Amino acid sequence: MSDQARIRVLCVDDHPLLREGIAAIISNQPDMLLLAQASTGCEAIQKYREHQPDVTLMDLRLPDMSGIDSLIAIRAEFPDARVIIVTTYEGDVEIQRALGAGARGYMLKSMPPRDLVEGIRSVHAGKKRIPQEVANQVAEHLGEETLSEREVEVLRRVAGGNRNRDIAEQLFISEETVKVHIKHIMEKLYASDRTQAVAIAVRRGIIQL
Repeated sequence: MSDQARIRVLCVDDHPLLREGIAAIISNQPDMLLLAQASTGCEAIQKYREHQPDVTLMDLRLPDMSGIDSLIAIRAEFPDARVIIVTTYEGDVEIQRALGAGARGYMLKSMPPRDLVEGIRSVHAGKKRIPQEVANQVAEHLGEETLSEREVEVLRRVAGGNRNRDIAEQLFISEETVKVHIKHIMEKLYASDRTQAVAIAVRRGIIQL
């Protein structure tokens, strides 16, 4: 198969070992070609401009910016960009953000290599690729009330080990207001205490530690 006929792939991940692994998987496919690799969000945008690949594999956590921000920047310039998020994280909030930003697929690093290559072929053919366990994760929380920006801000500070008084001072609000926010956070996340609220929020990708 000529290089022109192959699916041209850009791989973005800050772990050299993972990039090597993906490179090996792709080079074993007769219908695929690894065009370029990038280890940061900025480099991903630059390599995309340079090569304009058919499919981009994008890690969610990059050293300089999130994979979602990088995806948004690429799609602002190239609206037809086909990007698959490849990550270890399966928090429903991050999945929804990625799909909302225009990702065509969401794959977990724990999946077998054949799922990855099938995902690349599907997305290249114009389809979306969301594995069942990822779809289940999103469906589980559909229709639930989301946290407001202020509530997320308060929760981040709770996760940082701050007491209500500290949070009140940092956000220039009263301690009473902080208590109300924490009450709402616990109700929305079905958490029984602050520690559990933080654990749930981290698992779902609402906050990162």
